[in-house]
Amino acid sequence: MSAELDTVCGQLAALESGASTARALAERALERAAHAQNALNALISSVGADHALAAADAADYNRKAGRAGALEGIPYAHKDLFCTAGHPTTCGSRMLEHFVPPYSATIHERIGAAGGVLIGKANMDEFAMGSSNEHSHFGPAHNPWDVSRVPGGSSGGSAALVAARVVPFATASDTGGSIRQPAALCGVSGIKPTYGRVSRWGMVAYASSLDQAGVIATTVEDCARVLDVMSGFDPRDATSADRPKVDVDAALARPLAGLRIGRPREWFGAGIEDGVAAAVEAALAEYARQGASIVDVELPSSPYAIPAYYVIAPAEASSNLSRFDGVRYGHRCADPKDLADLYKRSRAEGFGHEVQRRILTGTYALSTGYYDAYYLRAQKVRRLIANDYARVFADVDVLAGPTSPTVAFKLGEKLADPLALYLADINTVGVNLAGLPALSVPCGFSQGLPVGLQLVAPHWREDLLYTAGHGYQQASEWHRMAPEMAR
Repeated sequence: MSAELDTVCGQLAALESGASTARALAERALERAAHAQNALNALISSVGADHALAAADAADYNRKAGRAGALEGIPYAHKDLFCTAGHPTTCGSRMLEHFVPPYSATIHERIGAAGGVLIGKANMDEFAMGSSNEHSHFGPAHNPWDVSRVPGGSSGGSAALVAARVVPFATASDTGGSIRQPAALCGVSGIKPTYGRVSRWGMVAYASSLDQAGVIATTVEDCARVLDVMSGFDPRDATSADRPKVDVDAALARPLAGLRIGRPREWFGAGIEDGVAAAVEAALAEYARQGASIVDVELPSSPYAIPAYYVIAPAEASSNLSRFDGVRYGHRCADPKDLADLYKRSRAEGFGHEVQRRILTGTYALSTGYYDAYYLRAQKVRRLIANDYARVFADVDVLAGPTSPTVAFKLGEKLADPLALYLADINTVGVNLAGLPALSVPCGFSQGLPVGLQLVAPHWREDLLYTAGHGYQQASEWHRMAPEMAR
């Protein structure tokens, strides 16, 4: 029974059969969270055992009354950039350390309406800026497979909690790979939907044209079930799209035979570790064995994705984070001499070094005399990247390759070299620039650490990701592997 309770579907089956109760699942999650916290530092805050157990009791009551929602009684964690009324939302920053929002994000409302039981908020890189989860005001989260290594970022806390089997799913966000990269490094599944599929209302903004909420879970099927609850049009979010929901059951039941999979040559270039490439090639061979066709394709603008991303994202961050000035909310310095001193010291004290670096970079790129040379040129490159994807999707259904070029690296190994950290997202940022949906699934191990397979689909075709990801997990056991601390 224990392994079955590691997944959303397993827990739902236990609840429906009467083998477990929502209270028992919440107690299990709280006990595991307490046990793992010292080693992982994956939770920034708890909502309190009394609050979580009361929500679980309500879920048990609803189920007995025949009013069970799609996630009734399932414990979960939020990445700490989704506003939760009455509970702190810190964004991993000193700037928002004591911020308790008076309203909740749309996805929190929807998961709550479906019966989800929140147990706490997951650690993250400050304002979602990072690829290692080392840029949190509350200290780094750790990888459950080797606590001396990073879990990836910025949703590293969410991925670590799922990998350690504390909760069967956690929410996350993806601006340049922040769902897929930590999912890969922690050996779990993570999906970034099409931009606009999930409301961003109530999610603290980093780069508004790139940010997208998604899910990290043990299996692809769990990701699909939770994303189905989270998605849908929201009139409060101007970037929310009014699109029909995915037929999850049909997508999961579809066979792999006949699926056309593109293998981008650029995703297997310099910097990809041999063990990572070997695991991904083995996964592609499994697809071929099941009747899918593997086609080599080219994305010639891929080498420009990192430089374009690190102009556009910081530019948007410099605008979004200007609201944190010590006046309206957030950290305020003590005894300012005047207004200029209030602004300068509040921001210097409230923001960490990586956030300050990106704000300065973005402000420079947007400044008079440099806008055309940097920001405008980066937006033109973004169009070329999107055109590349549109061209290859005329010939294939999905693209497949390594999610991360390496397995999880040591804590502190790349902190002194920001460019090396930025390159951890080399295979993921192009997807965000094009606004496409993408999924990472475990596909093997290298150096004793998990390797992730990235699957990318055309806009609004999450169903193809469910088919490809779930089909692969029906033929493999990698997603069932758990670190020692979770056994």
